[in-house]
Amino acid sequence: MKIALAQINPTVGDFTGNTKKILEFAARAAEQQAEFVIFPELAICGYPPADFLEKKAFVDRAAQAAEELAAWTSAPGRPALLVGSVMAVDSAIGKRVRNVAVLLAEGRATFVQQKMLLPFYDVFDEQRYFEPATSQSLVSLNGQPLAITICEDAWNDKDFWPRQLYPVDPVDALMQQWQTEAEQLDRYPRLIVNISASPFNQGKPAVRQKMLAAIAARHNAFVVMVNQVGGNDGLVFDGSSLVLDPTGTVVARGACFAEDLVVVNVPHTSAAAPLGCDEIAEVWQALVLGTRDYIRKCGFSKALIGLSGGIDSALVAAIAVEALGAENVVGIGMPSEYSSLGSIEDARYLARNLGIRFELLPIHDVFAQFQKTLEPLFAGTSFGLAEENLQSRIRGTLLMALSNKFGALVLTTGNKSEMSVGYCTLYGDMVGALAVIGDVYKTRVYQLSRYANREREVIPRNTIEKPPSAELRPDQKDTDSLPPYEVLDPILEAYVERFLSAEQIAKKQGIDPALVRSVLKLVEQSEYKRQQAAPVLKVTQKSFGTGRRFPIAVKVQV
Repeated sequence: MKIALAQINPTVGDFTGNTKKILEFAARAAEQQAEFVIFPELAICGYPPADFLEKKAFVDRAAQAAEELAAWTSAPGRPALLVGSVMAVDSAIGKRVRNVAVLLAEGRATFVQQKMLLPFYDVFDEQRYFEPATSQSLVSLNGQPLAITICEDAWNDKDFWPRQLYPVDPVDALMQQWQTEAEQLDRYPRLIVNISASPFNQGKPAVRQKMLAAIAARHNAFVVMVNQVGGNDGLVFDGSSLVLDPTGTVVARGACFAEDLVVVNVPHTSAAAPLGCDEIAEVWQALVLGTRDYIRKCGFSKALIGLSGGIDSALVAAIAVEALGAENVVGIGMPSEYSSLGSIEDARYLARNLGIRFELLPIHDVFAQFQKTLEPLFAGTSFGLAEENLQSRIRGTLLMALSNKFGALVLTTGNKSEMSVGYCTLYGDMVGALAVIGDVYKTRVYQLSRYANREREVIPRNTIEKPPSAELRPDQKDTDSLPPYEVLDPILEAYVERFLSAEQIAKKQGIDPALVRSVLKLVEQSEYKRQQAAPVLKVTQKSFGTGRRFPIAVKVQV
């Protein structure tokens, strides 16, 4: 069978645009004589639709779009389509909707497979919305039997995972059905199809491939997985669709972080090229795609960035330029009396390297006026955190004024290390529409900055080499308030992402337990800030946002 993997980038709620895109990819596949075109999970409505699923009009519109797609297949010679969608539940008991894969052929829906395993961990909350399938069955297309699954349905292989999350394995159940009918079905190659909306995090594409390879080898089957690509809010989907043969060898592969149409004959024997980029390159591409899609899917085209001359804002600017083009990025320098001349020049140099517009708005006079206004109440107190944060909040106000005036979204520049310990200012440097590197630890900021300079110097050498500083008071350095990032980041990763205790972290890393506890106390005290932060592009297993849910008013013993 000639199969097309249609790896598309849908937008949540854009039924017209998504349907048009599906038909465009289907027509391209038909031109290549594909018999069967496979699209990602919930391709019709976009993933994740969240509480839009509570709206009847949303579900009805998905049904209308499916009918339109079915009608396209009625013309002679057109391929069948497998499309992810949402459908209303007929029963009066249980959830109102179901997550389905709909097989469209000869002008109608010939088969519907309902998702059985509904993830409810990290960023997933599917049990909130969907009614799980109670059973699944094989279906035949042009004589070829198909075992159709949806994303999580393939993520419960007892031979691959040390702990199963669910009591059933839909893939195993479908293959048992195949075995029962082996006398009739084994004339055909075993074919497992999985439509997915599997979000990216560091290293996940490689894990996903290994898992699917294990399924292929275990069941002596070809596995076809079609994954969504693109950014939707804080989630980034990498695509990386795959076809694997019964030995677990990849015989066809979709692009990473880009739409793609891959047409392949199954059975197929030629091995595909290996993954073409390392983990740093993957994270870079994810941040670029997530930034581009967030801004454009929100109806904007331009971005504003406060350029301090530091490495964080430099990295965000470099990502924004690759995502949007230099003509759509504006850098704003806002020096105070504590900003070094070197930092101002570093910001200018960066803007020249990137080819972006750069404007300087000194805040000395504004800061002085604020201090004068506050003087009667601040009298008798020393310069401290209030004055430092005031500078940051002035900058945030200026950026938002420019955003409102010129219709450009502000990108925040705080990294994950800072967000973890609260080394950031509410209504100041946290102001903005998207936290581009809010899931990137400071040590990884340096790695990504060197990656940005892989072909030429984009981020100035001095920006990378100088000690990091907020420059909010004389001779300030980050290490005045925090441990060196080489010490801090491993503590944060262990606590935020792996939930280790202070004692476990101190023992594993050979660090003073008192230092560890002081860091963890900062993490817990800063939850109120994080819950007011801009959406964060997720690139690690546990980012700040919907996938990490903690109360604010707590008393935690660390």
